[in-house]
Amino acid sequence: MTQSLDRIFEALASGPRRQILAYLTEAELSTSDLATRFSMSTPAISRHLSVLETAGLVTSERRGQFVMYRLNRDSLVNSLMGYAFELCPVGNELKRESRELSQQHKDELKGDHV
Repeated sequence: MTQSLDRIFEALASGPRRQILAYLTEAELSTSDLATRFSMSTPAISRHLSVLETAGLVTSERRGQFVMYRLNRDSLVNSLMGYAFELCPVGNELKRESRELSQQHKDELKGDHV
């Protein structure tokens, strides 16, 4: 998880990459769409997209001569939530309590079926 978080934070450390992520929240876009919007060369956008894809924050799909990129919402949200809960003392207590409750439910179900 640490290595994954390192890649995510490296990707998020760049202002242009955060802007690209924001722009991808509403649509799948090609490299040329992004290059036009952000007044960057296509190779520069491709490098940013490569970092974002390596971090798991965007996914790509080839469609004919174009590669379309989209935000991988689940990866971003899950990674950042996991990180926040690790740092947050309240989160740790809630996770422990939730695990205990889950185990109680499992134990109760086992007792019903025995």
